[in-house]
Amino acid sequence: MIGKFIVLEGPDGSGKSTMAQKIGQHFREQGKQIEFTREPGGTDISEKIRELILDRNNTEMDYRTEALLYAAARAQLVHEKIIPWLQEGKVVISERFVYSSLVYQGLGRKLGIEEIEKINDFGTNALKPDMVLLLDVNPEKGLKRKLSIDGGDRLENENISFHQKVYEGYKNLAEFCPEIRTINAERTIDEIFNEIKDIINSL
Repeated sequence: MIGKFIVLEGPDGSGKSTMAQKIGQHFREQGKQIEFTREPGGTDISEKIRELILDRNNTEMDYRTEALLYAAARAQLVHEKIIPWLQEGKVVISERFVYSSLVYQGLGRKLGIEEIEKINDFGTNALKPDMVLLLDVNPEKGLKRKLSIDGGDRLENENISFHQKVYEGYKNLAEFCPEIRTINAERTIDEIFNEIKDIINSL
């Protein structure tokens, strides 16, 4: 594939959407074609799955069901959109990817990293991004920011201990995945993006 695949990861409220737009603008100024996506979602089928996953009324959803729905939404997105875009030479910027499932379902839900990795490798043909930017923000600060905006979805309304597990999971994952670059996201937007810009210019 001749395109570039960049993923933004991080706890809820860490500023992924803001940084995705700034990265896209940076690459546009270099004359590159950009495509944005988010997870879960990004295709008609994946957006329908998103509604199921994040609906606050679905309190009876089993954790395995949740993990499989995320993997299904991701598989559809990868094969319908991401792979064709990369084959066209575009820069694809995604808010979340497999790493979110590893920490949210693998660790937060205690389903196990290896199990989550298996179902996602199957669904995505083990597609790996060129770079993962992990926006590091204290989960309490991030959640406060996020919940003040829209009240939060089903996962965002989990208790703080769940989000703390997710946060620690991200930190541990970064130690073992060389493609992950950790960015201190408790700074101004300009300070965060200036660091990101230096990193993505190496692609």
